[in-house]
Amino acid sequence: MTASVSRSLIISGSIDVDPERRDEALQAGLRFMQQTRQREGCLAYTWSPDLAVPGRIWVYERWRDQAALARHLASEPYLEMRNTIAAHGLKGFDVAKHRVDKSEPVYDPKGQPRADFFTENG
Repeated sequence: MTASVSRSLIISGSIDVDPERRDEALQAGLRFMQQTRQREGCLAYTWSPDLAVPGRIWVYERWRDQAALARHLASEPYLEMRNTIAAHGLKGFDVAKHRVDKSEPVYDPKGQPRADFFTENG
């Protein structure tokens, strides 16, 4: 088991909408998730409901590189997605981008979860 060096980008965070309209917002966003997953450089893209916080949607995206993310952010579907979320009672958001310089499994070869980076550089 070896670590992989990655220069990918992760977008993660939460969006809060009117709790009465969260499921409707997720359903309206489904087509954007499907379209975005087909974009060159998109490695992962999902919105998920937080079952413990009414109205909260968790966002997770992973992009191969900055150029792929830039193309996405400048695309018409992205702008349309923003308007769709806003139309469902947008109350706030906390979304950030993260540059990933190293990635490895959580579980070591013996099946133990590890918080440290245990594989060799390479």
